Amino acid sequence: MKVTVRFFARFGELLGNNREIEAREGISVADLVKEAASGNKAGYDTIFDEEGAFRDFVIVMRNKKRIRTQDAGSIQVGEGDEIAVFPPVAGG
Repeated sequence: MKVTVRFFARFGELLGNNREIEAREGISVADLVKEAASGNKAGYDTIFDEEGAFRDFVIVMRNKKRIRTQDAGSIQVGEGDEIAVFPPVAGG
């Protein structure tokens, strides 16, 4: 199944902004992001800690709706989904 992973700001600089991925059935959001980031150690280490958990400041969205990073390991990706990964957002 095809899904899109979008990395923003610093994550995008390290990993590329938009990635079309052929994902396997039943993959979780967390595992999909890990696979997408695995080709760049600096990018992976910016998003995930030493245990492979999302860092506290990472924001993950599925189809434009924010999901808790703690739940990303149990949420399965579906055909055509868009997963977005953001660093902390600040504004003024």
